[in-house]
Amino acid sequence: MAEVALRPVDDSDLDALFEQMRDPESVRMAAFTAENPDDRAAFDAHMSKVLASPESTNRAVTLDGRLVGSIASFVVDGDTEVTYWIDRSFWGHGIAGQALALLLESVRVRPLFARAASDNVGSLKVLQRAGFAVIGTEISFANARNREIEETILRLDEPAETTPSDASSGERQTH
Repeated sequence: MAEVALRPVDDSDLDALFEQMRDPESVRMAAFTAENPDDRAAFDAHMSKVLASPESTNRAVTLDGRLVGSIASFVVDGDTEVTYWIDRSFWGHGIAGQALALLLESVRVRPLFARAASDNVGSLKVLQRAGFAVIGTEISFANARNREIEETILRLDEPAETTPSDASSGERQTH
């Protein structure tokens, strides 16, 4: 079975991530994207900012060592949210779900939030399988579709996995 892993994003990943994040079908499905996905200078400025932020965790998603996407947590208006992007040629193989599970092991903040276009059924399934619950919707402007669309808001309240210090007591939390 192929191994999904996370590692820090490296400067050498940026060219491939830029290409993934400008794939037209991926952009349409994600909906809430950069104003111009083809603007490399804007992409580089954004990545420089998020990679330097102490309030974000940014990871490259790999499959058997090959870069296939990215996943991150970040703080907006005091809430921690997650986001991910998987190369479209790898959709439907469980990679996003595995990457999210790995991220949730290291990002212990709860509640944790996520958002997805309401018609992005695949992403909503990934989030719900990971334990996120739908808490509402809102109408927001989606750059990729150049119009307002419905966005689903999800929340994960479960406690984080057992920390190393908890493990010494012999207790293990289950979900």
